[in-house]
Amino acid sequence: MRGSESALHLLWGDVLEVPEASGTPERPSASGDAPAAGPGTPPDAPSGPRPRRRGRTTLIVATAAVLGLVAGTCAGFLVQAHRAPTKLPSLSQPAVTRAEGPGPDPLSAAQDHRVKTDGDLRKLLIARPKGAREAHWADKDGWLDLADYAESYEKPADAFPDLISDQFRRAVVVGWDQGSASTVEIRLVQFRQEDGLEAAEYAEGGYYWAEKEGGTRSWPVPGTGDGMAYVHTRPDTEPGYLPVYSAEAHAWRGDIAMEIWVYDSKPISKDRIMDLAERQVGRL
Repeated sequence: MRGSESALHLLWGDVLEVPEASGTPERPSASGDAPAAGPGTPPDAPSGPRPRRRGRTTLIVATAAVLGLVAGTCAGFLVQAHRAPTKLPSLSQPAVTRAEGPGPDPLSAAQDHRVKTDGDLRKLLIARPKGAREAHWADKDGWLDLADYAESYEKPADAFPDLISDQFRRAVVVGWDQGSASTVEIRLVQFRQEDGLEAAEYAEGGYYWAEKEGGTRSWPVPGTGDGMAYVHTRPDTEPGYLPVYSAEAHAWRGDIAMEIWVYDSKPISKDRIMDLAERQVGRL
């Protein structure tokens, strides 16, 4: 008790101060107004109890929830630990009886395309026609390694790493000369194709560059999905030399891209380039 007031202590330390009851009730003033404030009473003192503070109750409830969760988890582990282990099915499989007798015959080249393409690639090239001379620039054994094939590009230093990234596998070539100024060159380029259809992409590159030349006529090659043959009607000319006409054909099948070039001092017919392209595609 303090002075003329008693302190009522509430939960969590809140205090509600109430005036101590006196033996004789105060007599209201004659005017009916509320009693005037005494000299020790502040003019704006609150008439009700202070609001209850929050925070401690929330903390206790949250702590109890965490403890309950931990206790439940531990109890679950203890219950599971005392249970008998569940037997899992066996990973081993029953032995399979092997069939007796000889195995099946290997697939023929007609049934499996890779039987042909995984063998000697030179056997897929068309033969040099009778009376034609072997081209002096052609390799004697018919094989082209990566460096040799890169040399056929205008910029071999750039082509070499590109061929590596495109998974170049191997290439073969055959070529011959006819008459005094006619030359034919045929290449088959094989790719590993582990990540994409590089043979198709190289054939598309051939289409692109062939169509960029002016005075070019083109026809689809029968027996191919998108193979094309081209005849360039405008010759390359240099002073002191015969004009050089050219024709070319590009196609692909499986992992092999086909490239054919024909050069002559006189215009090249459609029938000539188409005959070479159709016969070569027919062997792939």
